[in-house]
Amino acid sequence: MTVLAHFVPGDKVTEFLASQTDWLDVRYCAEDDDETFYRELPHADVIWHVLRPVSAEDLAKAVKVRLVHKLGAGVNTIDVAAATARGIAVANMPGANAPSVAEGTLLLMLAALRRLPELDRATRAGEGWPSDPTLGETVRDIGGCTVGLVGYGSIAKQVERILVAMGAEVLHTSTRDDGEPGWRRLSALLAESDIVSLHLPLTEATRGLIGPDALALMKPDAILVNTSRGPIVDEAALVDALRTGGLAAAGLDVFSVEPVPADNPLLTLGNVVLTPHVTWYTADTMRRYLEFALDNCERLRDGRDLVNVVNQVAG
Repeated sequence: MTVLAHFVPGDKVTEFLASQTDWLDVRYCAEDDDETFYRELPHADVIWHVLRPVSAEDLAKAVKVRLVHKLGAGVNTIDVAAATARGIAVANMPGANAPSVAEGTLLLMLAALRRLPELDRATRAGEGWPSDPTLGETVRDIGGCTVGLVGYGSIAKQVERILVAMGAEVLHTSTRDDGEPGWRRLSALLAESDIVSLHLPLTEATRGLIGPDALALMKPDAILVNTSRGPIVDEAALVDALRTGGLAAAGLDVFSVEPVPADNPLLTLGNVVLTPHVTWYTADTMRRYLEFALDNCERLRDGRDLVNVVNQVAG
């Protein structure tokens, strides 16, 4: 079985898969290396997909592919309809990256809440002393905050457990009232929260969900954190809120366009903490991904039912 893995492996990945080489031929390709991708695509039985979009045109060239396996949960970067039409199964890995993304979410919360990038820059420049007196007016303990989680899946629930242990009050919203005491409608959650953290898939219903009207409901000293998908936030409206005092800060791992263009105004704002869509990317998550991916490849090899398939393919 030939797998086209759309990432560059480290030693731990190759070591993990070394015992499978008698039946599994994994060919690696960097996400920005289209030459290698299109050279290997016609030979692949399976694609291990990370973030680079897989289009209908790509799938038309994948003449042997039977499975596109997302390394992660969100399949918005795969043309699932085109895959279904070609009889290609699409599977994901719900929950596999939850521990890492939960920790990354907390990292962004704390960095924004404690003004970490600003203090780092000041210290490096020899300007950290005497201490900025505004710290005592603006920096918060997360245990003294109300944190609102928009979306309440496996990642949000792990974030909630960490925050509760730290003393925070945690609210959440989901598609309907789930009977939990922290449930709020979105408008109420935005208005009550000191920190709002997004944990939603990108769909037509969630695209642009956090726009001018939603941002206007938030407290002017609140923080927005997004580790889900960039287009859920109206970036122009967010930039305006951060510049004009409508919002205190933001912690962002995802963006409307990735890689982030050099002229994105978010890159110029001192009250924004940025990471390049990597809160999921740890050695622990990669091992879980490989375990899921290997299991489904074995199932495909043996003619058994695949797990976590998101589309219906005949036969």
